[in-house]
Amino acid sequence: MSTPIQLDLNADIGEGCAHDEELLQLVTSVNVACAFHAGDAPTILHTLERASALGVRAGAHPAFPDQEHFGRREIARSEREIFADCIYQVGAFVALARAAGHQPSHIKPHGALYNLACRDESFAEPIVRVAELFELPIVALPGSVLERKCEGRVRFIREGFADRRYRPDGSLVPRTEPDALVHDPAEAVAQAGRLLRTTGIRTLCVHGDHPEAVRFVRELRSALVDQGITLEAFG
Repeated sequence: MSTPIQLDLNADIGEGCAHDEELLQLVTSVNVACAFHAGDAPTILHTLERASALGVRAGAHPAFPDQEHFGRREIARSEREIFADCIYQVGAFVALARAAGHQPSHIKPHGALYNLACRDESFAEPIVRVAELFELPIVALPGSVLERKCEGRVRFIREGFADRRYRPDGSLVPRTEPDALVHDPAEAVAQAGRLLRTTGIRTLCVHGDHPEAVRFVRELRSALVDQGITLEAFG
């Protein structure tokens, strides 16, 4: 008998998009913007309260201080600055989670900070130090510098992307390049299958910042379940 496949389905929310409530009812975990690239304290608190009510796990989604570019522009920051940025954001998130009666589940860097931390030790190290301080797992790309820096220090959750295309080296195609996004749910399911087989992902990300997000996630979720995959938040 084959081993059942369990997969977490996560979404980035709290970013001022229109579909957060619908997405919360379709996914098993969320990454909540911590106000540096998007969002604000009332939005974080409300999102955590809704996640608690729906039984959805929620983690911090820290970013560069760059609301103008939605955290997608690479910024030169020292390790001390990155550490301070992330302590500030995750600390506020943890306090708001306590107020909402929600146990924070993870840290997932956002946008350019995520991409840089996956390939550059000077960006990865301060994020891992923050995760150690708060005793939270980190969610990011398999085989990345960030995964290596987590070894023996904090738990690492391997993440794949349903709606982003990949380069041959396993990094994500930048959004600034043409055809960086996957729009067809069937293609997204096929990509998820490849990632499960080849990289051992435990969580699959979908984004909520495009008009067809809810339809895409609903169809993706249905197709994954039809393939015998159990959607369940990582423990």
